[in-house]
Amino acid sequence: MTDFDADKLSRLLLGEVLGKRIHFLEEVDSTNNYAVGLAVAGAEEGEAVIADRQTRGKGRLDRVWMSPPGKNLYLTVILRPRISPSVSPQLTLTAGVAAAEVLSGYCGDKVSLKWPNDILIRGRKACGILTEMRLRGTEVDFIVVGMGVNINMDRTDFDESFGLATSLKVEVGREVSRFDVALKLLRGFGKWYRVFLEGGFSPIREEWIASSGMLGRRIEVRSKDNVEKGVFEGLDEKGALLLLDEEEERRHIISGDVVLAEGWKCCS
Repeated sequence: MTDFDADKLSRLLLGEVLGKRIHFLEEVDSTNNYAVGLAVAGAEEGEAVIADRQTRGKGRLDRVWMSPPGKNLYLTVILRPRISPSVSPQLTLTAGVAAAEVLSGYCGDKVSLKWPNDILIRGRKACGILTEMRLRGTEVDFIVVGMGVNINMDRTDFDESFGLATSLKVEVGREVSRFDVALKLLRGFGKWYRVFLEGGFSPIREEWIASSGMLGRRIEVRSKDNVEKGVFEGLDEKGALLLLDEEEERRHIISGDVVLAEGWKCCS
């Protein structure tokens, strides 16, 4: 990863919430898998795993995340929050707020959030988040938050998913430093993680809704055996999607793939 200096990154993150130690790997099956192993072995909160390439990059619902070398950022952080396991999905939304803020620095108001774990540029997926939790008894032992950001992939690097996905390079028309994105993302996620710990989910929720561009829009929420239609009304206090359905009943949805009913669609 010729444009990446893990030691320099650690120095620049000295004193920050996240990135106190960077585990850099040329190749790994999944940064989340590696981070889980580190956490089980006692790694501290804030340690991060970054890889140049993943051989089995993971997306939500067991989907594959394209992970070629030399192109993108594959990053996982280890967290040990003292929270109820039931609110752990809120950390996915917290990471989404941080990632959207970073990408907006490159692409301005073209960036939006799609519930629960996607960051889009002009309606195309540029970043995905995968959060995994381990318990000790009934309490959270650790949570790993993985983020994959498409940075320098060209149109020709995408498979048939192009049209649904994009990269910073495609959107801004130039190469973007993966080092700079990693630095900004670790700083930004650390900032919003502190907000979450000190202020709860409410400020995260407000920022997420404001950044989504979905409020009041008609959507479909698709699960394995069901499609629910209605108007997006935001998130509830736990982070579930609020849907005003066609019978004008408000529904709290905890999982599913969101599609804007007007025809725009993006992978999740």
